[in-house]
Amino acid sequence: MRAGQEVLPHVAVLRASKPIQDDSVRWSVDPVREIVEEAMHRFDAARTDADAWLAPRLHATLRLTRAEAADAGLWNFLALAVAPDFVLWRHLPLVTADEGAPRKINSARFVGPHYSQAFARLWWSAEMFRDGPDYAPAEIACANQDMINTALRLAAIDHKPTALALVLVLKGLADDGATRLGDRVNALCTAVNVAGSTLMYEVIAPDDPPRHDALTEWIADAGSVVPWERFPEGPDDGTARRSSLDLLSRMFAQFAAEAPLRDRTRSGAAQD
Repeated sequence: MRAGQEVLPHVAVLRASKPIQDDSVRWSVDPVREIVEEAMHRFDAARTDADAWLAPRLHATLRLTRAEAADAGLWNFLALAVAPDFVLWRHLPLVTADEGAPRKINSARFVGPHYSQAFARLWWSAEMFRDGPDYAPAEIACANQDMINTALRLAAIDHKPTALALVLVLKGLADDGATRLGDRVNALCTAVNVAGSTLMYEVIAPDDPPRHDALTEWIADAGSVVPWERFPEGPDDGTARRSSLDLLSRMFAQFAAEAPLRDRTRSGAAQD
Protein backbone atom coordinates (compact mmCIF):
# COMPACT_ATOMS: atom_id res chain seq x y z
CA MET A 1 0.00 0.00 0.00
CA ARG A 2 2.78 2.45 0.90
CA ALA A 3 4.33 1.81 -2.52
CA GLY A 4 1.02 2.25 -4.34
CA GLN A 5 1.15 -1.31 -5.63
CA GLU A 6 -1.69 -2.76 -3.54
CA VAL A 7 -5.36 -1.87 -3.49
CA LEU A 8 -6.57 -0.45 -0.19
CA PRO A 9 -9.13 -2.62 1.67
CA HIS A 10 -11.86 -0.08 0.99
CA VAL A 11 -14.67 -2.03 2.66
CA ALA A 12 -12.59 -2.60 5.79
CA VAL A 13 -11.67 1.10 5.93
CA LEU A 14 -15.34 2.10 5.71
CA ARG A 15 -16.34 -0.40 8.39
CA ALA A 16 -13.65 0.94 10.70
CA SER A 17 -14.76 4.55 10.16
CA LYS A 18 -16.98 6.40 12.61
CA PRO A 19 -20.01 8.03 10.93
CA ILE A 20 -20.50 11.77 11.42
CA GLN A 21 -23.89 12.49 12.96
CA ASP A 22 -24.47 15.49 10.76
CA ASP A 23 -25.78 15.37 7.18
CA SER A 24 -25.08 19.03 6.32
CA VAL A 25 -23.38 19.82 3.03
CA ARG A 26 -20.05 20.72 4.65
CA TRP A 27 -19.34 17.03 5.26
CA SER A 28 -19.72 16.09 1.59
CA VAL A 29 -16.53 14.59 0.19
CA ASP A 30 -17.31 15.41 -3.46
CA PRO A 31 -15.83 18.95 -3.32
CA VAL A 32 -12.64 17.56 -1.77
CA ARG A 33 -12.29 15.03 -4.58
CA GLU A 34 -12.84 17.82 -7.09
CA ILE A 35 -10.06 20.09 -5.81
CA VAL A 36 -7.49 17.32 -5.29
CA GLU A 37 -8.11 16.06 -8.84
CA GLU A 38 -7.62 19.62 -10.11
CA ALA A 39 -4.41 19.90 -8.06
CA MET A 40 -3.06 16.64 -9.49
CA HIS A 41 -3.87 17.88 -12.99
CA ARG A 42 -2.35 21.34 -12.54
CA PHE A 43 0.82 20.38 -10.72
CA ASP A 44 1.68 16.97 -12.11
CA ALA A 45 5.11 18.22 -13.18
CA ALA A 46 5.88 19.90 -9.83
CA ARG A 47 4.03 18.16 -7.02
CA THR A 48 5.32 20.26 -4.13
CA ASP A 49 3.92 23.37 -5.82
CA ALA A 50 0.44 21.95 -5.25
CA ASP A 51 0.58 22.74 -1.52
CA ALA A 52 0.38 26.53 -1.91
CA TRP A 53 -2.60 26.26 -4.27
CA LEU A 54 -4.42 23.51 -2.45
CA ALA A 55 -4.11 24.56 1.22
CA PRO A 56 -6.37 27.66 1.07
CA ARG A 57 -8.92 25.87 -1.11
CA LEU A 58 -9.00 22.80 1.12
CA HIS A 59 -9.49 25.08 4.15
CA ALA A 60 -12.32 26.98 2.45
CA THR A 61 -13.95 23.73 1.33
CA LEU A 62 -13.70 21.94 4.68
CA ARG A 63 -15.29 24.52 6.95
CA LEU A 64 -14.19 23.28 10.35
CA THR A 65 -13.63 24.59 13.81
CA ARG A 66 -10.20 23.88 15.30
CA ALA A 67 -11.83 21.41 17.68
CA GLU A 68 -13.25 19.47 14.73
CA ALA A 69 -9.93 19.64 12.88
CA ALA A 70 -8.18 18.15 15.92
CA ASP A 71 -9.97 14.84 15.24
CA ALA A 72 -7.32 12.71 13.51
CA GLY A 73 -10.03 10.32 12.31
CA LEU A 74 -11.31 12.96 9.91
CA TRP A 75 -7.94 13.28 8.16
CA ASN A 76 -7.35 9.53 8.21
CA PHE A 77 -10.68 9.00 6.44
CA LEU A 78 -9.80 11.52 3.72
CA ALA A 79 -6.41 9.89 3.15
CA LEU A 80 -7.53 6.26 3.26
CA ALA A 81 -11.08 6.33 1.90
CA VAL A 82 -11.57 9.52 -0.13
CA ALA A 83 -8.29 10.34 -1.83
CA PRO A 84 -5.49 7.80 -1.26
CA ASP A 85 -4.43 8.42 -4.86
CA PHE A 86 -3.65 12.03 -3.97
CA VAL A 87 -1.56 10.99 -0.95
CA LEU A 88 0.53 8.68 -3.14
CA TRP A 89 0.78 11.24 -5.94
CA ARG A 90 1.93 14.02 -3.59
CA HIS A 91 4.28 12.11 -1.26
CA LEU A 92 5.66 9.01 -3.00
CA PRO A 93 9.41 9.70 -3.36
CA LEU A 94 10.69 10.16 -6.89
CA VAL A 95 13.87 8.26 -6.03
CA THR A 96 15.11 6.09 -3.16
CA ALA A 97 18.33 6.35 -1.18
CA ASP A 98 19.12 2.72 -2.02
CA GLU A 99 19.26 2.11 -5.75
CA GLY A 100 16.79 -0.59 -6.75
CA ALA A 101 14.81 -0.40 -3.51
CA PRO A 102 11.06 0.10 -3.99
CA ARG A 103 9.75 3.61 -3.46
CA LYS A 104 7.55 3.80 -0.35
CA ILE A 105 5.54 6.55 1.19
CA ASN A 106 5.91 7.44 4.88
CA SER A 107 2.90 5.99 6.69
CA ALA A 108 2.55 9.29 8.58
CA ARG A 109 1.24 10.80 5.35
CA PHE A 110 -1.87 8.63 5.81
CA VAL A 111 -2.28 8.48 9.58
CA GLY A 112 0.35 10.76 11.11
CA PRO A 113 0.31 13.91 13.26
CA HIS A 114 -1.15 17.15 11.94
CA TYR A 115 2.19 18.44 10.66
CA SER A 116 2.82 15.31 8.58
CA GLN A 117 -0.54 13.85 7.53
CA ALA A 118 -1.22 14.73 3.88
CA PHE A 119 -4.47 16.65 4.40
CA ALA A 120 -4.09 17.84 7.98
CA ARG A 121 -0.81 19.63 7.24
CA LEU A 122 -2.47 21.62 4.46
CA TRP A 123 -5.59 22.54 6.46
CA TRP A 124 -3.63 23.54 9.56
CA SER A 125 -1.12 25.55 7.50
CA ALA A 126 -3.98 27.53 5.98
CA GLU A 127 -5.56 27.97 9.43
CA MET A 128 -2.43 29.11 11.24
CA PHE A 129 -0.99 31.36 8.51
CA ARG A 130 -4.15 33.06 7.18
CA ASP A 131 -4.84 36.62 8.32
CA GLY A 132 -8.58 36.61 8.89
CA PRO A 133 -10.22 36.15 5.48
CA ASP A 134 -6.90 36.70 3.64
CA TYR A 135 -5.18 33.48 2.55
CA ALA A 136 -2.22 35.22 0.89
CA PRO A 137 0.15 34.65 3.87
CA ALA A 138 -0.83 30.96 3.92
CA GLU A 139 0.06 30.65 0.24
CA ILE A 140 3.51 32.16 0.93
CA ALA A 141 4.08 29.80 3.86
CA CYS A 142 2.98 26.70 1.93
CA ALA A 143 5.24 27.54 -1.00
CA ASN A 144 8.21 26.73 1.27
CA GLN A 145 8.37 23.10 2.42
CA ASP A 146 10.63 23.92 5.36
CA MET A 147 8.01 26.36 6.61
CA ILE A 148 5.36 23.64 6.69
CA ASN A 149 7.67 20.94 8.01
CA THR A 150 9.23 23.03 10.77
CA ALA A 151 7.06 26.03 11.67
CA LEU A 152 3.87 24.00 11.80
CA ARG A 153 5.33 22.05 14.74
CA LEU A 154 5.90 25.17 16.86
CA ALA A 155 3.44 26.01 19.61
CA ALA A 156 4.41 29.66 19.12
CA ILE A 157 2.46 29.91 15.87
CA ASP A 158 -0.76 29.59 17.82
CA HIS A 159 -0.14 33.32 18.32
CA LYS A 160 -1.34 34.92 15.10
CA PRO A 161 1.17 37.85 14.96
CA THR A 162 4.01 35.36 15.50
CA ALA A 163 2.87 33.14 12.61
CA LEU A 164 2.38 36.09 10.28
CA ALA A 165 5.71 37.68 11.27
CA LEU A 166 7.44 34.44 10.26
CA VAL A 167 5.76 34.67 6.87
CA LEU A 168 6.83 38.30 6.43
CA VAL A 169 10.46 37.44 7.17
CA LEU A 170 10.28 34.46 4.79
CA LYS A 171 8.89 36.70 2.05
CA GLY A 172 11.60 39.28 2.67
CA LEU A 173 14.33 36.66 2.39
CA ALA A 174 12.84 35.27 -0.82
CA ASP A 175 12.39 38.75 -2.34
CA ASP A 176 16.04 39.54 -1.54
CA GLY A 177 17.16 36.34 -3.28
CA ALA A 178 18.62 34.82 -0.12
CA THR A 179 20.57 31.61 -0.67
CA ARG A 180 19.94 28.44 1.37
CA LEU A 181 16.39 29.62 2.01
CA GLY A 182 15.33 26.31 3.56
CA ASP A 183 18.22 26.38 6.03
CA ARG A 184 17.42 29.99 6.90
CA VAL A 185 13.79 29.14 7.59
CA ASN A 186 14.82 26.26 9.86
CA ALA A 187 17.36 28.44 11.68
CA LEU A 188 14.75 31.18 12.12
CA CYS A 189 12.17 28.74 13.49
CA THR A 190 14.72 27.42 15.98
CA ALA A 191 15.59 30.94 17.11
CA VAL A 192 11.93 31.92 17.47
CA ASN A 193 11.21 28.78 19.46
CA VAL A 194 14.19 29.24 21.78
CA ALA A 195 13.45 32.94 22.32
CA GLY A 196 9.82 32.05 23.00
CA SER A 197 10.93 30.18 26.12
CA THR A 198 12.03 33.48 27.67
CA LEU A 199 9.98 36.05 25.79
CA MET A 200 6.21 35.99 25.97
CA TYR A 201 5.19 36.99 22.46
CA GLU A 202 1.57 37.35 23.58
CA VAL A 203 2.67 39.99 26.11
CA ILE A 204 5.06 42.07 24.02
CA ALA A 205 2.84 41.78 20.92
CA PRO A 206 -0.79 41.56 22.08
CA ASP A 207 -3.51 40.40 19.76
CA ASP A 208 -7.29 40.43 19.79
CA PRO A 209 -9.33 37.28 20.42
CA PRO A 210 -10.96 35.74 17.34
CA ARG A 211 -14.58 36.57 16.53
CA HIS A 212 -16.28 33.22 16.97
CA ASP A 213 -19.56 34.55 15.60
CA ALA A 214 -17.90 35.34 12.26
CA LEU A 215 -16.35 31.88 12.11
CA THR A 216 -19.74 30.31 12.84
CA GLU A 217 -21.36 32.33 10.05
CA TRP A 218 -18.62 31.33 7.61
CA ILE A 219 -18.99 27.65 8.50
CA ALA A 220 -22.76 27.88 8.11
CA ASP A 221 -22.22 29.17 4.57
CA ALA A 222 -20.49 25.94 3.52
CA GLY A 223 -21.30 24.47 0.15
CA SER A 224 -20.18 27.26 -2.17
CA VAL A 225 -17.66 26.24 -4.81
CA VAL A 226 -14.19 27.63 -4.10
CA PRO A 227 -12.59 29.64 -6.93
CA TRP A 228 -9.60 28.13 -8.69
CA GLU A 229 -8.06 31.26 -10.23
CA ARG A 230 -8.18 33.54 -7.20
CA PHE A 231 -8.09 33.13 -3.43
CA PRO A 232 -11.23 31.91 -1.71
CA GLU A 233 -12.47 34.07 1.16
CA GLY A 234 -11.72 32.79 4.64
CA PRO A 235 -13.64 33.56 7.82
CA ASP A 236 -13.64 37.24 8.77
CA ASP A 237 -12.90 36.40 12.39
CA GLY A 238 -10.23 39.02 12.98
CA THR A 239 -6.85 40.02 11.64
CA ALA A 240 -3.58 40.40 13.52
CA ARG A 241 -2.83 43.74 15.13
CA ARG A 242 -0.55 45.65 12.74
CA SER A 243 1.51 47.13 15.61
CA SER A 244 2.22 43.64 17.00
CA LEU A 245 3.00 42.27 13.56
CA ASP A 246 5.43 45.12 12.85
CA LEU A 247 7.22 44.63 16.17
CA LEU A 248 7.64 40.87 15.78
CA SER A 249 8.62 41.00 12.12
CA ARG A 250 11.47 43.40 12.98
CA MET A 251 12.54 41.15 15.85
CA PHE A 252 12.40 38.00 13.71
CA ALA A 253 14.29 39.67 10.87
CA GLN A 254 17.10 40.26 13.37
CA PHE A 255 16.86 36.61 14.46
CA ALA A 256 17.15 35.54 10.82
CA ALA A 257 20.22 37.68 10.32
CA GLU A 258 22.00 36.26 13.36
CA ALA A 259 20.80 32.64 13.54
CA PRO A 260 23.55 30.14 12.62
CA LEU A 261 22.82 27.98 9.57
CA ARG A 262 23.26 24.22 9.58
CA ASP A 263 26.82 23.20 8.75
CA ARG A 264 26.28 21.08 5.67
CA THR A 265 29.93 20.15 5.36
CA ARG A 266 29.57 17.87 8.40
CA SER A 267 26.86 15.82 6.67
CA GLY A 268 28.56 15.93 3.30
CA ALA A 269 25.76 17.97 1.77
CA ALA A 270 26.61 20.52 -0.88
CA GLN A 271 26.40 24.21 -0.20
CA ASP A 272 23.86 26.22 -2.20
